[in-house]
Amino acid sequence: MATDIFLAGAESATAAGRLLLGGAFAFAGLRNIVNRGLLAGLIGARGVPLPAVTLWLGIVLQIIAGLMIICGIQVSLAALMLLAFLVAATPMFNNFWDHQGLDRANRINGFVANIAIAGGIFGLIGQG
Repeated sequence: MATDIFLAGAESATAAGRLLLGGAFAFAGLRNIVNRGLLAGLIGARGVPLPAVTLWLGIVLQIIAGLMIICGIQVSLAALMLLAFLVAATPMFNNFWDHQGLDRANRINGFVANIAIAGGIFGLIGQG
């Protein structure tokens, strides 16, 4: 009986985790559509070729993989895709080593937050 309660709680926690993590990426992708002009400029300034195309690929990846995680469809694959996205996007947008003062502190916070998100992604991958 206690085992059944624990398993039900674990399933609910997994579903909540998928909703929060996948939802964060899907929301970020939608938000990036609104900010696409600024973001394409930032990507181009970092020397990435075809910044607008790169941005749209990232947006589509965030939205689709985020929704896949929420819906429980190929969760490990979607999580791996988002992990690859984080590996590319984190140093591009949270390059604290190029900044000073408050801007540096904010970018360090973003960098560390993305590391924590990567930890959550590894948790999803580990669940299979």
